[in-house]
Amino acid sequence: MNLLTGKTAIITGASRGIGRGIAKTFVDHGCNVAFTYSSNKAAADSLTEELSGSGVQVKGYQSNAANFAQAHQLVEDVLSDFGSLDVLVNNAGITKDNLLMRMSEDDFDQVIEVNLKSIFNMTKAVQRTFLKQRHGALIHMSSVVGVKGNAGQANYAASKAGIIGFSKSVALELGSRNIRSNVIAPGFIETEMTAKLSEEVVQGWREGIPLKRGGQAEDVANACVFLASELSSYITGQVLHVDGGMLT
Repeated sequence: MNLLTGKTAIITGASRGIGRGIAKTFVDHGCNVAFTYSSNKAAADSLTEELSGSGVQVKGYQSNAANFAQAHQLVEDVLSDFGSLDVLVNNAGITKDNLLMRMSEDDFDQVIEVNLKSIFNMTKAVQRTFLKQRHGALIHMSSVVGVKGNAGQANYAASKAGIIGFSKSVALELGSRNIRSNVIAPGFIETEMTAKLSEEVVQGWREGIPLKRGGQAEDVANACVFLASELSSYITGQVLHVDGGMLT
């Protein structure tokens, strides 16, 4: 069953990891996908090639969501290229982990700018379109760390907690126009980044999770499909934990 047929989505930071998984799953459900990448053109081109021939429109854009002007230009370009816009998935993010005593001001500022300000930039950029058409789905990627915190990630946790507060506020502001704003908080998701960890470390993470396994990008992507589709038409202002029970 194609749950997103006829819809168009912007997915930020989709050239790898969770974002790539979301783009592929959205296409599988009949969604036209405009995705952004920061610098890895080869990865973006390979994703476009992989999804070509799927019967929907797919295009990558090199754009920095943390830049206010670039975010607005991106939305203009997508509307010009695709003709419509129904879903925004704010997925772009970075980490610069360190204990607070060793964390530089630049490490804090960069993480807040890329992870949190980008949410503001992109949501502002799509807001006019969503308001005019009186529908739209906003999906913001937070983290279990944004809910419970994590030693060595004060900057990352602050940015991801901020996303939750932002999303709930937007849900209250825009709900009367049939615009929904929700958050996904992934737990330990096995991607290219976690593949760099030793098997012993990864297994230690798995043992601490009630479902006894790490999540896959598809697990997060499926939750995004739900929040982007009409199946969740009466759900807004929520945080959906995709973490195998980590916070239970």
